[in-house]
Amino acid sequence: MNRLPREWRNALGAISMLWIATALGAVLTFLTQALLARKLGPSEYGLFASSLSTITIVASLAGFGLPAYWLQVYGVEGWQANRWLGPSWRFIVISTVASLLLIVVWSFTGSTADARPLLLLLLPLVFGVLVVNLISSQLRLEERHQSLAWWQLITPGGRVMVAALLWFLPGVDGRVAAVGFSATSILMVMLAWPELRAMMRGDIRLHGHGPRPEHPIVAPPPSMGKLWSLSWAYGLDASLYTIFFSISIVLLKYLSSNAQAGIFGIALGVMMAIYLIPTTIYQKFLLSKLHRWAAHDTDKFWKAFRYGSMAMLALGLLVGGALVVVSPWVVPMIFGEKYQQVAKVLMVLAICVPARFLCTVMTTALLNEKHTRYRVGATGFNALVVVVFNVILIPHYHVMGAAFATVLGELSSLLSMYLGVRRFHAHR
Repeated sequence: MNRLPREWRNALGAISMLWIATALGAVLTFLTQALLARKLGPSEYGLFASSLSTITIVASLAGFGLPAYWLQVYGVEGWQANRWLGPSWRFIVISTVASLLLIVVWSFTGSTADARPLLLLLLPLVFGVLVVNLISSQLRLEERHQSLAWWQLITPGGRVMVAALLWFLPGVDGRVAAVGFSATSILMVMLAWPELRAMMRGDIRLHGHGPRPEHPIVAPPPSMGKLWSLSWAYGLDASLYTIFFSISIVLLKYLSSNAQAGIFGIALGVMMAIYLIPTTIYQKFLLSKLHRWAAHDTDKFWKAFRYGSMAMLALGLLVGGALVVVSPWVVPMIFGEKYQQVAKVLMVLAICVPARFLCTVMTTALLNEKHTRYRVGATGFNALVVVVFNVILIPHYHVMGAAFATVLGELSSLLSMYLGVRRFHAHR
């Protein structure tokens, strides 16, 4: 290690720290699922999981992609990007209120009677998702990887404590679990408030753009219309991405049963824990750097892209193969015999692992504004693929139909991102 360049040692140290935190977060998420699934049973757990997925989909509208857009605009403008903060906060307030109203309206007009109280009790999760995204973007801009590692553990840590407490309480149902999860989100907001106030004042310790200038060039703040015109794609992309991953649980509840939604909810939770591996590397460590390299050091950007593609494909094949091998005996041991079908679902979803790992790298080559329409259109098409095949397959094949629909969606996603790279970067 001492023979490596200092930059490499720092990068490996930061990635290792984030990986450890990610692995621990995945373990905590896994324990939370196991405790809740055993305590609630397939039907009640499916009701809770589908309600949680509904909230997660709508919560992606809060902020509507602005945290991701900050990474791009700070990567290009550096310290001058502070001019975007004022209109950003106004936009965040408007989009968050709209998200809350949408959940309330859906709970009384579109949801089933058994889901309504859970949806209303889970409303604070909108604020939790928002502050997680905001603080994560700030920490990535500041390249405070240790703080980011701790920050990403608070939500799974709080939720596993809730699940452990519920395990010892009698008469627990999904509503009690919803109250516990909402309490965790409220705690997140309280912990994030000092950092959020600092961000509102523009107090960001930006990394990679030199020291804060003593006499910065004063640029006029953009209008709300300008902000919307440049950031809408990030919000739509994030919302469609959330639909892509979460809609199957919701559709299983309405097209099949709560129990089938519970089975798929556990399998999807395992997959999301696995997907934290490429997310940690590309979204939490490299993304702010990639925005900067794409604008100021294209050779380094494409070198990272080529080596990253090979590494992620190899790692994805290894992890997917391991999932096929261990699922049949690990799932019943952890979740109980009632959830034996989860192993079969995971063996199908294992196909998604190398596709998702490689797709994560492909997406990094479609970062800037000129790729916006293609990226959003591709994400929308892939979400449509998942929805359509779920609607076709779930009535006949139930949870396995949702699994095959997810595989088709992942393969469509990888193909669309690959075609996008070929279209915009053929010379590379």
